[in-house]
Amino acid sequence: MRKLETNELQRKTVDDFKQAEKTPLIIILDDIRSLNNIGSVFRTADAFLLEKIYLCGITATPPNKEIHKTALGATETVAWEHCPNVIELIEKLKSEDVQVMAIEQVEGSVMLQDFETQAHQKYALVFGNEVFGVNQQAVSACHGTIEIPQLGTKHSLNIAVSAGIVVWDLFKKLHYSAGNTR
Repeated sequence: MRKLETNELQRKTVDDFKQAEKTPLIIILDDIRSLNNIGSVFRTADAFLLEKIYLCGITATPPNKEIHKTALGATETVAWEHCPNVIELIEKLKSEDVQVMAIEQVEGSVMLQDFETQAHQKYALVFGNEVFGVNQQAVSACHGTIEIPQLGTKHSLNIAVSAGIVVWDLFKKLHYSAGNTR
């Protein structure tokens, strides 16, 4: 086995990325304090050709050298927008027929492995504050919640790790499951 050189990976240019058909996933980051987490989520969004990231509440926005440290240029490829009020954004997306799901541990949540995507449906995933999670008002405004199963002693994961897990799972389901032929 030989490790591939960067030029062998056939990655898209910034222009190619912007023109490419996007995975119908939107990320909403609400009140995220860590600039490194924000940058990491941008890189995940770039890796899976996500449609957009919304930065809500106190979540910092590019350009920012601390975000850039982990985003490594993904703030130039992934579309993003700052929205001060997450509830207004959730309601707007719902009115556009986007299925909005909070990523949180709540009564009645659907475990990630049990969440079924629908072909031709666009999804928005709400990730909340590193300490308090998705606020209750936002949880209540969403169509539902998805929970990442955890079997250890800790009750939460880092926000960037959570985003990576959920995005990969939904990406697989949207691109490779029987009913989805993207």
